[in-house]
Amino acid sequence: MSLSIVHTRAALGVNAPPITVEVHISKGLPGLTMVGLPETTVKEARDRRAQRHYQ
Repeated sequence: MSLSIVHTRAALGVNAPPITVEVHISKGLPGLTMVGLPETTVKEARDRRAQRHYQ
């Protein structure tokens, strides 16, 4: 089991609020889980990632 943490910033107009992304890497079937209240664009990115995986 491996946990990676990435600190980055989001582009939100002229502001750049900090973002922390935590990723758990393990063996097994690929999956993606987002917690919180992701916006529509984030949900679409998840769908694009799933489509890319199966091409």
